[in-house]
Amino acid sequence: MAGRGTPATALLDRQRVAHRVHAYEHDPRAESFGEEAADALGQPPERVFKTLVAEVDGALVVGVVPVTGQLDLKALAAARGGKKAKLADMAAAERATGYVAGGISPLGQKKRLPVVVDSSAEAFDTIFCSAGRRGLEIELAAADLVRLLDAQVADIAGA
Repeated sequence: MAGRGTPATALLDRQRVAHRVHAYEHDPRAESFGEEAADALGQPPERVFKTLVAEVDGALVVGVVPVTGQLDLKALAAARGGKKAKLADMAAAERATGYVAGGISPLGQKKRLPVVVDSSAEAFDTIFCSAGRRGLEIELAAADLVRLLDAQVADIAGA
């Protein structure tokens, strides 16, 4: 994996979590990084998850949802016991996670943020999420992702 290591893959290696890293040629003109990843990997888009950073009552929170849907901000706020949620400013998300937008991984973030994973992830043996760089995805068991991140599981994906 020379040259492909990221804080996310390093964390998985340190924790000895079974995973596979999938690289693909990222097109900077792609409108949806998640859908681009699903197409490039030949995976159904509901099995590929995107990582979005939001603010719930002023505190940063990570939502992990399928690329086919949107993050339901009201559902995210409710899952975290908050009243109001909005997507975080891109610069704040990049600063807190240490990753560039479009390549934010829920794993190996610079600042450990609370994570909520959409419950649809439990329907698959493995799911895909960003490995921390555009054009690089990690495939792992959803249960391992939830366990490693001490994440909540809730219905947070909207249409």
